Amino acid sequence: MALIVQKYGGTSVANPERIKEVARRVARWQAQGHQVVVVVSAMSGETNRLLGLAKQISASPDPRELDVIAATGEQVTIGLLCIALHEMGRKARSYTGAQVRVLTDSAFTKARILAIDERNIRADLDSGNVVVVAGFQGVDEGGNITTLGRGGSDTTGVALAAALKADECQIYTDVDGVYTTDPRIVPEARRLNHVTFEEMLEMASLGSKVLQIRSVEFAGKYKVRLRVLSSFEEEGKEGPGTLITFEDDIKMEQPIISGIAFNRDEAKLTVLGVPDRPGIAYQILGPIAEANIDVDMIVQNVGHDGTTDFSFTVPRGEFQRALTILNDQIKPHIGAREAVGDNRICKVSVVGVGMRSHVGIASRMFRTLAEEGINIQMISTSEIKISVVLDEKYLELAVRVLHKAFELDEIRA
Repeated sequence: MALIVQKYGGTSVANPERIKEVARRVARWQAQGHQVVVVVSAMSGETNRLLGLAKQISASPDPRELDVIAATGEQVTIGLLCIALHEMGRKARSYTGAQVRVLTDSAFTKARILAIDERNIRADLDSGNVVVVAGFQGVDEGGNITTLGRGGSDTTGVALAAALKADECQIYTDVDGVYTTDPRIVPEARRLNHVTFEEMLEMASLGSKVLQIRSVEFAGKYKVRLRVLSSFEEEGKEGPGTLITFEDDIKMEQPIISGIAFNRDEAKLTVLGVPDRPGIAYQILGPIAEANIDVDMIVQNVGHDGTTDFSFTVPRGEFQRALTILNDQIKPHIGAREAVGDNRICKVSVVGVGMRSHVGIASRMFRTLAEEGINIQMISTSEIKISVVLDEKYLELAVRVLHKAFELDEIRA
Protein backbone atom coordinates (compact mmCIF):
# COMPACT_ATOMS: atom_id res chain seq x y z
CA MET A 1 0.00 0.00 0.00
CA ALA A 2 1.34 3.42 -0.97
CA LEU A 3 0.48 6.96 0.00
CA ILE A 4 -0.23 8.86 -3.21
CA VAL A 5 -0.85 12.58 -3.68
CA GLN A 6 -2.71 13.37 -6.90
CA LYS A 7 -3.16 16.86 -8.31
CA TYR A 8 -5.78 17.68 -10.95
CA GLY A 9 -5.66 20.93 -12.89
CA GLY A 10 -8.48 23.14 -14.10
CA THR A 11 -9.09 21.32 -17.38
CA SER A 12 -9.31 18.01 -15.50
CA VAL A 13 -12.15 19.37 -13.31
CA ALA A 14 -13.66 21.73 -15.88
CA ASN A 15 -17.29 20.61 -15.37
CA PRO A 16 -19.37 18.13 -13.33
CA GLU A 17 -18.76 15.30 -15.81
CA ARG A 18 -14.99 15.79 -15.64
CA ILE A 19 -15.20 15.89 -11.82
CA LYS A 20 -17.11 12.58 -11.85
CA GLU A 21 -14.35 11.08 -14.02
CA VAL A 22 -11.71 12.28 -11.55
CA ALA A 23 -13.74 10.69 -8.74
CA ARG A 24 -13.81 7.36 -10.61
CA ARG A 25 -10.05 7.53 -11.14
CA VAL A 26 -9.39 8.35 -7.47
CA ALA A 27 -11.74 5.56 -6.32
CA ARG A 28 -9.82 3.03 -8.45
CA TRP A 29 -6.56 4.01 -6.75
CA GLN A 30 -8.09 3.70 -3.30
CA ALA A 31 -9.68 0.35 -4.22
CA GLN A 32 -6.18 -0.94 -4.96
CA GLY A 33 -5.33 -0.33 -1.30
CA HIS A 34 -3.59 3.03 -1.59
CA GLN A 35 -4.14 6.03 0.65
CA VAL A 36 -5.00 8.96 -1.60
CA VAL A 37 -4.79 12.72 -1.07
CA VAL A 38 -6.23 14.76 -3.94
CA VAL A 39 -5.32 18.38 -4.64
CA VAL A 40 -7.53 20.24 -7.09
CA SER A 41 -7.51 23.54 -8.93
CA ALA A 42 -10.54 25.70 -9.63
CA MET A 43 -12.67 24.67 -12.59
CA SER A 44 -11.15 25.84 -15.87
CA GLY A 45 -11.62 29.59 -16.35
CA GLU A 46 -13.12 30.12 -12.90
CA THR A 47 -10.18 32.00 -11.35
CA ASN A 48 -10.11 34.42 -14.29
CA ARG A 49 -13.86 34.94 -13.92
CA LEU A 50 -13.57 35.67 -10.20
CA LEU A 51 -10.69 38.10 -10.62
CA GLY A 52 -12.55 39.73 -13.50
CA LEU A 53 -15.45 40.49 -11.17
CA ALA A 54 -13.07 42.31 -8.84
CA LYS A 55 -11.60 44.31 -11.73
CA GLN A 56 -15.12 45.44 -12.69
CA ILE A 57 -15.35 47.16 -9.32
CA SER A 58 -11.79 48.48 -8.98
CA ALA A 59 -8.86 48.90 -11.34
CA SER A 60 -6.53 48.22 -8.39
CA PRO A 61 -8.25 45.80 -6.00
CA ASP A 62 -6.71 45.26 -2.57
CA PRO A 63 -4.48 42.13 -2.81
CA ARG A 64 -5.82 40.69 0.45
CA GLU A 65 -9.38 40.84 -0.84
CA LEU A 66 -8.32 39.43 -4.21
CA ASP A 67 -7.04 36.35 -2.40
CA VAL A 68 -10.32 36.01 -0.50
CA ILE A 69 -12.15 36.02 -3.83
CA ALA A 70 -9.76 33.80 -5.81
CA ALA A 71 -9.64 31.10 -3.12
CA THR A 72 -13.36 30.38 -3.53
CA GLY A 73 -12.78 28.70 -6.90
CA GLU A 74 -10.95 25.74 -5.38
CA GLN A 75 -13.44 25.57 -2.50
CA VAL A 76 -16.22 24.80 -4.99
CA THR A 77 -14.17 22.05 -6.64
CA ILE A 78 -13.23 20.22 -3.43
CA GLY A 79 -16.88 20.15 -2.35
CA LEU A 80 -18.06 18.83 -5.72
CA LEU A 81 -15.37 16.15 -5.86
CA CYS A 82 -16.21 14.91 -2.35
CA ILE A 83 -19.91 14.74 -3.26
CA ALA A 84 -18.99 12.73 -6.37
CA LEU A 85 -16.94 10.32 -4.25
CA HIS A 86 -19.79 9.98 -1.72
CA GLU A 87 -22.13 9.05 -4.57
CA MET A 88 -19.74 6.20 -5.39
CA GLY A 89 -19.84 4.96 -1.81
CA ARG A 90 -16.39 6.30 -0.93
CA LYS A 91 -15.57 8.15 2.27
CA ALA A 92 -14.10 11.56 1.48
CA ARG A 93 -13.47 14.81 3.30
CA SER A 94 -12.55 18.21 1.91
CA TYR A 95 -10.12 20.75 3.32
CA THR A 96 -9.40 24.34 2.39
CA GLY A 97 -5.81 25.50 2.70
CA ALA A 98 -6.66 27.21 5.98
CA GLN A 99 -8.30 24.07 7.38
CA VAL A 100 -5.21 22.01 6.65
CA ARG A 101 -3.17 24.93 7.87
CA VAL A 102 -0.94 25.42 4.91
CA LEU A 103 1.01 28.20 6.58
CA THR A 104 2.38 30.85 4.21
CA ASP A 105 3.98 34.26 4.39
CA SER A 106 1.80 37.33 3.89
CA ALA A 107 2.72 38.12 0.27
CA PHE A 108 -0.86 38.22 -1.00
CA THR A 109 -1.44 36.82 -4.53
CA LYS A 110 2.08 35.26 -4.55
CA ALA A 111 2.58 33.75 -1.10
CA ARG A 112 5.18 31.10 -0.31
CA ILE A 113 4.56 28.03 1.82
CA LEU A 114 6.36 28.01 5.18
CA ALA A 115 4.96 24.89 6.87
CA ILE A 116 2.13 22.36 6.68
CA ASP A 117 0.30 20.71 9.59
CA GLU A 118 -0.53 17.28 8.18
CA ARG A 119 -1.92 15.66 11.35
CA ASN A 120 -5.63 15.92 10.50
CA ILE A 121 -4.99 14.60 7.00
CA ARG A 122 -3.14 11.57 8.39
CA ALA A 123 -5.99 10.86 10.80
CA ASP A 124 -8.55 10.99 7.98
CA LEU A 125 -6.43 8.73 5.77
CA ASP A 126 -6.11 6.22 8.59
CA SER A 127 -9.92 6.30 8.91
CA GLY A 128 -10.30 5.28 5.27
CA ASN A 129 -11.08 8.68 3.82
CA VAL A 130 -9.95 10.14 0.54
CA VAL A 131 -8.71 13.59 1.54
CA VAL A 132 -9.46 16.37 -0.96
CA VAL A 133 -7.49 19.59 -0.52
CA ALA A 134 -7.92 22.96 -2.21
CA GLY A 135 -4.77 23.83 -4.10
CA PHE A 136 -3.34 27.29 -4.69
CA GLN A 137 -4.15 28.60 -1.20
CA GLY A 138 -3.03 28.84 2.39
CA VAL A 139 -3.25 31.06 5.44
CA ASP A 140 -0.75 33.41 7.10
CA GLU A 141 0.03 33.84 10.80
CA GLY A 142 -2.73 36.43 11.08
CA GLY A 143 -5.35 34.02 9.74
CA ASN A 144 -5.60 35.82 6.39
CA ILE A 145 -6.35 33.73 3.30
CA THR A 146 -3.44 33.76 0.86
CA THR A 147 -2.90 32.39 -2.64
CA LEU A 148 0.31 31.03 -4.14
CA GLY A 149 0.19 32.64 -7.58
CA ARG A 150 -0.62 31.12 -10.94
CA GLY A 151 0.05 27.39 -11.07
CA GLY A 152 0.12 27.27 -7.28
CA SER A 153 -1.93 24.07 -7.09
CA ASP A 154 1.10 22.14 -8.38
CA THR A 155 3.10 23.60 -5.50
CA THR A 156 0.38 22.64 -3.00
CA GLY A 157 0.44 19.07 -4.26
CA VAL A 158 4.21 18.77 -4.03
CA ALA A 159 4.31 20.45 -0.59
CA LEU A 160 1.68 18.05 0.78
CA ALA A 161 3.56 15.09 -0.68
CA ALA A 162 6.72 16.31 1.07
CA ALA A 163 4.94 16.86 4.39
CA LEU A 164 3.25 13.45 4.24
CA LYS A 165 6.38 11.70 2.90
CA ALA A 166 4.22 10.36 0.08
CA ASP A 167 5.53 7.62 -2.18
CA GLU A 168 4.71 9.67 -5.27
CA CYS A 169 3.09 12.93 -6.33
CA GLN A 170 1.09 12.52 -9.51
CA ILE A 171 0.33 15.66 -11.52
CA TYR A 172 -2.67 15.04 -13.79
CA THR A 173 -3.08 17.44 -16.68
CA ASP A 174 -4.22 17.47 -20.31
CA VAL A 175 -1.01 15.91 -21.66
CA ASP A 176 0.27 12.38 -21.02
CA GLY A 177 3.78 13.34 -19.98
CA VAL A 178 6.80 15.48 -20.75
CA TYR A 179 7.77 15.51 -24.42
CA THR A 180 11.07 16.11 -26.16
CA THR A 181 9.46 19.29 -27.50
CA ASP A 182 6.00 20.62 -28.35
CA PRO A 183 4.29 18.02 -30.61
CA ARG A 184 2.33 20.82 -32.25
CA ILE A 185 5.60 22.00 -33.80
CA VAL A 186 7.34 18.66 -34.17
CA PRO A 187 4.84 15.80 -34.70
CA GLU A 188 7.69 13.31 -34.17
CA ALA A 189 8.24 14.55 -30.58
CA ARG A 190 8.38 11.68 -28.09
CA ARG A 191 7.13 11.30 -24.56
CA LEU A 192 10.01 10.81 -22.14
CA ASN A 193 9.83 7.90 -19.70
CA HIS A 194 11.82 9.89 -17.19
CA VAL A 195 13.58 13.20 -16.81
CA THR A 196 15.72 14.59 -13.99
CA PHE A 197 14.64 17.43 -11.72
CA GLU A 198 17.45 19.56 -13.13
CA GLU A 199 16.27 19.04 -16.69
CA MET A 200 12.62 19.65 -15.81
CA LEU A 201 13.51 22.83 -13.96
CA GLU A 202 15.46 24.10 -16.97
CA MET A 203 12.62 23.17 -19.34
CA ALA A 204 10.03 24.88 -17.14
CA SER A 205 12.10 28.05 -16.84
CA LEU A 206 12.80 28.04 -20.59
CA GLY A 207 9.18 27.93 -21.70
CA SER A 208 7.79 24.42 -21.13
CA LYS A 209 4.30 24.81 -19.61
CA VAL A 210 3.84 21.25 -18.31
CA LEU A 211 4.78 22.06 -14.71
CA GLN A 212 5.01 25.22 -12.67
CA ILE A 213 8.62 26.17 -11.86
CA ARG A 214 8.12 26.55 -8.09
CA SER A 215 6.62 23.07 -7.82
CA VAL A 216 9.66 21.53 -9.52
CA GLU A 217 12.00 23.48 -7.23
CA PHE A 218 10.02 22.30 -4.20
CA ALA A 219 10.06 18.68 -5.37
CA GLY A 220 13.80 18.72 -5.94
CA LYS A 221 14.49 20.33 -2.57
CA TYR A 222 12.36 17.84 -0.60
CA LYS A 223 13.06 14.76 -2.75
CA VAL A 224 9.48 14.24 -3.92
CA ARG A 225 9.14 11.91 -6.91
CA LEU A 226 6.82 13.51 -9.48
CA ARG A 227 4.91 11.83 -12.27
CA VAL A 228 3.11 13.74 -15.04
CA LEU A 229 0.00 11.95 -16.32
CA SER A 230 -3.09 12.69 -18.39
CA SER A 231 -6.56 12.70 -16.85
CA PHE A 232 -8.09 12.42 -20.34
CA GLU A 233 -6.97 8.89 -21.19
CA GLU A 234 -9.61 6.17 -21.26
CA GLU A 235 -10.18 3.98 -18.21
CA GLY A 236 -7.78 1.06 -18.23
CA LYS A 237 -5.63 2.60 -20.97
CA GLU A 238 -3.67 5.04 -18.87
CA GLY A 239 -0.01 5.29 -19.82
CA PRO A 240 2.92 5.48 -17.38
CA GLY A 241 3.40 9.21 -17.96
CA THR A 242 6.78 10.78 -17.25
CA LEU A 243 8.62 10.25 -13.97
CA ILE A 244 10.58 13.26 -12.75
CA THR A 245 13.25 12.05 -10.38
CA PHE A 246 16.93 12.19 -9.51
CA GLU A 247 19.78 11.37 -11.82
CA ASP A 248 20.87 8.51 -9.53
CA ASP A 249 17.43 6.87 -9.90
CA ILE A 250 17.84 6.54 -13.66
CA LYS A 251 19.78 3.33 -14.22
CA MET A 252 20.35 3.40 -17.95
CA GLU A 253 22.59 6.02 -19.51
CA GLN A 254 20.79 9.26 -20.21
CA PRO A 255 20.52 10.57 -23.78
CA ILE A 256 22.81 13.55 -24.34
CA ILE A 257 19.88 15.90 -24.93
CA SER A 258 16.46 15.32 -23.37
CA GLY A 259 14.49 18.12 -24.95
CA ILE A 260 14.21 21.31 -26.97
CA ALA A 261 12.51 24.16 -25.11
CA PHE A 262 11.46 27.50 -26.54
CA ASN A 263 9.90 30.77 -25.46
CA ARG A 264 8.25 33.43 -27.60
CA ASP A 265 7.81 35.78 -24.65
CA GLU A 266 11.13 37.55 -25.18
CA ALA A 267 12.35 41.02 -26.11
CA LYS A 268 15.90 42.32 -26.49
CA LEU A 269 17.22 45.71 -25.43
CA THR A 270 20.63 47.12 -26.35
CA VAL A 271 22.43 50.17 -25.00
CA LEU A 272 24.98 51.42 -27.55
CA GLY A 273 28.08 53.45 -26.81
CA VAL A 274 28.23 52.62 -23.11
CA PRO A 275 31.29 53.95 -21.25
CA ASP A 276 33.56 50.97 -20.55
CA ARG A 277 34.17 51.39 -16.82
CA PRO A 278 33.66 49.38 -13.61
CA GLY A 279 30.10 49.32 -12.29
CA ILE A 280 28.43 50.13 -15.61
CA ALA A 281 26.41 46.90 -15.66
CA TYR A 282 24.88 47.78 -12.29
CA GLN A 283 24.11 51.31 -13.46
CA ILE A 284 22.15 49.85 -16.39
CA LEU A 285 20.41 46.93 -14.70
CA GLY A 286 19.86 48.51 -11.27
CA PRO A 287 16.96 50.74 -12.36
CA ILE A 288 15.50 47.84 -14.39
CA ALA A 289 15.49 45.64 -11.28
CA GLU A 290 14.01 48.43 -9.16
CA ALA A 291 11.11 48.56 -11.65
CA ASN A 292 10.55 44.83 -10.89
CA ILE A 293 11.39 43.80 -14.47
CA ASP A 294 13.01 40.37 -14.82
CA VAL A 295 16.22 40.21 -16.86
CA ASP A 296 17.18 36.94 -18.52
CA MET A 297 20.14 36.80 -20.90
CA ILE A 298 22.92 39.41 -20.77
CA VAL A 299 25.74 40.09 -23.25
CA GLN A 300 28.39 42.82 -23.04
CA ASN A 301 30.65 43.27 -26.06
CA VAL A 302 34.38 43.82 -25.89
CA GLY A 303 35.14 47.49 -25.40
CA HIS A 304 36.64 49.67 -28.16
CA ASP A 305 37.67 53.32 -27.90
CA GLY A 306 36.48 53.41 -24.30
CA THR A 307 32.91 52.28 -25.08
CA THR A 308 31.00 49.01 -25.35
CA ASP A 309 27.51 47.76 -26.24
CA PHE A 310 25.33 46.12 -23.58
CA SER A 311 22.37 43.84 -24.45
CA PHE A 312 19.84 41.99 -22.31
CA THR A 313 16.45 40.33 -22.65
CA VAL A 314 13.21 40.92 -20.74
CA PRO A 315 9.67 39.51 -20.95
CA ARG A 316 7.93 40.87 -24.04
CA GLY A 317 5.19 42.47 -21.96
CA GLU A 318 7.81 44.61 -20.19
CA PHE A 319 9.54 45.72 -23.40
CA GLN A 320 8.13 49.24 -23.74
CA ARG A 321 8.46 50.01 -20.04
CA ALA A 322 12.08 48.85 -19.99
CA LEU A 323 12.91 50.82 -23.15
CA THR A 324 11.39 53.96 -21.62
CA ILE A 325 13.53 53.53 -18.50
CA LEU A 326 16.63 53.12 -20.65
CA ASN A 327 15.93 56.26 -22.67
CA ASP A 328 14.62 58.49 -19.90
CA GLN A 329 16.80 57.49 -16.96
CA ILE A 330 19.77 55.33 -17.82
CA LYS A 331 21.06 56.68 -21.14
CA PRO A 332 21.45 60.30 -20.02
CA HIS A 333 22.81 59.26 -16.62
CA ILE A 334 25.64 57.08 -17.97
CA GLY A 335 26.27 59.05 -21.16
CA ALA A 336 25.40 56.26 -23.59
CA ARG A 337 24.88 57.00 -27.28
CA GLU A 338 21.57 55.20 -27.94
CA ALA A 339 19.10 52.63 -26.57
CA VAL A 340 17.34 50.36 -29.05
CA GLY A 341 15.14 47.29 -28.80
CA ASP A 342 13.61 44.35 -30.66
CA ASN A 343 10.44 42.61 -29.49
CA ARG A 344 10.37 40.12 -32.39
CA ILE A 345 12.80 37.60 -30.96
CA CYS A 346 12.53 34.16 -29.37
CA LYS A 347 14.68 31.89 -27.26
CA VAL A 348 15.42 28.28 -28.21
CA SER A 349 17.27 25.94 -25.84
CA VAL A 350 18.67 22.42 -25.83
CA VAL A 351 18.55 20.73 -22.41
CA GLY A 352 20.18 17.53 -21.14
CA VAL A 353 22.25 16.25 -18.23
CA GLY A 354 24.26 14.30 -20.82
CA MET A 355 26.04 17.54 -21.68
CA ARG A 356 28.17 17.04 -18.59
CA SER A 357 29.94 14.06 -20.12
CA HIS A 358 29.82 14.86 -23.84
CA VAL A 359 31.67 17.50 -25.83
CA GLY A 360 30.64 19.16 -29.06
CA ILE A 361 27.02 19.91 -28.18
CA ALA A 362 27.35 23.65 -28.76
CA SER A 363 29.16 23.20 -32.07
CA ARG A 364 26.50 20.76 -33.32
CA MET A 365 23.75 23.18 -32.32
CA PHE A 366 25.41 26.17 -33.97
CA ARG A 367 26.27 24.23 -37.14
CA THR A 368 22.68 23.00 -37.47
CA LEU A 369 21.31 26.54 -37.22
CA ALA A 370 23.95 27.91 -39.60
CA GLU A 371 23.08 25.33 -42.25
CA GLU A 372 19.52 26.68 -42.22
CA GLY A 373 20.68 30.30 -42.47
CA ILE A 374 19.51 31.11 -38.95
CA ASN A 375 21.51 33.87 -37.29
CA ILE A 376 22.23 33.67 -33.55
CA GLN A 377 21.90 37.00 -31.74
CA MET A 378 22.76 35.97 -28.17
CA ILE A 379 24.04 32.83 -26.41
CA SER A 380 23.67 31.67 -22.82
CA THR A 381 24.90 28.40 -21.29
CA SER A 382 24.75 26.42 -18.08
CA GLU A 383 26.03 22.97 -17.17
CA ILE A 384 23.01 21.24 -18.78
CA LYS A 385 21.58 23.75 -21.28
CA ILE A 386 22.48 26.02 -24.18
CA SER A 387 20.09 28.84 -25.10
CA VAL A 388 20.18 31.09 -28.15
CA VAL A 389 18.19 34.18 -29.09
CA LEU A 390 16.90 34.17 -32.67
CA ASP A 391 14.61 36.19 -34.87
CA GLU A 392 11.09 35.04 -34.01
CA LYS A 393 10.32 34.00 -37.59
CA TYR A 394 12.87 31.17 -37.28
CA LEU A 395 11.45 29.63 -34.08
CA GLU A 396 9.60 26.64 -35.53
CA LEU A 397 12.30 25.87 -38.09
CA ALA A 398 14.99 26.00 -35.40
CA VAL A 399 13.06 23.67 -33.09
CA ARG A 400 12.43 21.16 -35.88
CA VAL A 401 16.02 21.01 -37.15
CA LEU A 402 17.53 20.81 -33.67
CA HIS A 403 15.10 18.06 -32.68
CA LYS A 404 16.26 16.07 -35.70
CA ALA A 405 19.95 16.92 -35.31
CA PHE A 406 20.00 15.53 -31.75
CA GLU A 407 17.98 12.46 -32.84
CA LEU A 408 15.23 13.12 -30.33
CA ASP A 409 12.65 11.54 -32.63
CA GLU A 410 14.45 8.24 -32.09
CA ILE A 411 14.05 8.18 -28.31
CA ARG A 412 11.55 5.45 -27.50
CA ALA A 413 8.76 6.22 -25.03
